[in-house]
Amino acid sequence: MRVAGAVKLVVAVAVFLLTFYVISQVFEIKMDASLGNLFARSPLDMATRSTKPPRYKCGISKACPEKHFAFKMASGAANVVGPKICLEDNVLMSGVKNNVGRGINVALANGKTGEVLDTKYFDMWGGDVAPFIEFLKGIQDGTIVLMGTYDDGATKLNDEARRLIADLGSTSITNLGFRDNWVFCGGKGIKTKSPFEQHIKNNKDTNKYEGWPEVVEMEGCVPQKQD
Repeated sequence: MRVAGAVKLVVAVAVFLLTFYVISQVFEIKMDASLGNLFARSPLDMATRSTKPPRYKCGISKACPEKHFAFKMASGAANVVGPKICLEDNVLMSGVKNNVGRGINVALANGKTGEVLDTKYFDMWGGDVAPFIEFLKGIQDGTIVLMGTYDDGATKLNDEARRLIADLGSTSITNLGFRDNWVFCGGKGIKTKSPFEQHIKNNKDTNKYEGWPEVVEMEGCVPQKQD
């Protein structure tokens, strides 16, 4: 009888200890989880989140109003880094996409939907201007046209090509010279000159790179074409 009582006592003690251990482990895990949540929601963290600036399409500095397309673009850097063209958070042309080249880089987008229609580049140093002229003549009314130079975008340009680009809303195209940097956003059928254009002349006294001026960048909001 004494042996049986001792066995029951040992079993009872063991059950008690096991129960205590399990409860303590569960409580510790819950405490860790609670402390983790508390740390994740600390005032400092919440303040950091609330002060983090929002990101807008294409990384532009502010949101575009309704019925406008966000765009951001940069010319090439010397003859090393190609231009970049982004529209509605969609990178249309860049060195990473491997669809840019020496000369004038052009991206076309639907003026109503913002959908990309075509991307091409035309070598204005060693190429022929004729294919570029035919391309410009084929652009349909209501098309958004974005252009950026890389290396040299002017040597092979003739008066006809410059006039066709001017008809898209460009002002600086008439003065675009050898190795100038230039970015432009206009449209086919535009009634006025486009406000979206940047141009830096190639000048040995002010060039950032040896033989080329600094990169030109531009961002903005293009009005959506209305019926």
